[in-house]
Amino acid sequence: MRESRFYVLIKPMVPKPLRGFVLRNQKILSYLVFGALTTAVNFIIYFPVKAAMGYLTANVIAWVGAVDFAFVTNKIFVFEDRRWDCRAVISQAGSFAAARLTSLGVEEGVLFIFVEVLELSENWTKLIAQVIVLIMNYVFSNLVVFRK
Repeated sequence: MRESRFYVLIKPMVPKPLRGFVLRNQKILSYLVFGALTTAVNFIIYFPVKAAMGYLTANVIAWVGAVDFAFVTNKIFVFEDRRWDCRAVISQAGSFAAARLTSLGVEEGVLFIFVEVLELSENWTKLIAQVIVLIMNYVFSNLVVFRK
């Protein structure tokens, strides 16, 4: 099995007994790592903006920052797409944004229903929504945006 850029980066940190497992599952593991980092970017933007603009507006602004980060990291490290010509990047960015807009709609719906209608915790709902979005985005990216 070929070593990905992700695997090369983390190999020194992985204990030798786990290297085979990580090598076999490097695509999913790299998606989870960069998905977690994307979630962190989302939260870092979301919470300060929420205080000034409300949670739904803050969610959209945080989404924009997270999508920009995710596109670059997914292209380079997760799906290792090497097409950098203008046409390929524009096409992928468009597909990526469309897929992420779909998951944003789901996330906004989950936030609205769980917070406004069911009156559940805003912060816990945001976390649950992020898990749903993470799964949706992997499927979209793998099957549509960065397909080989």
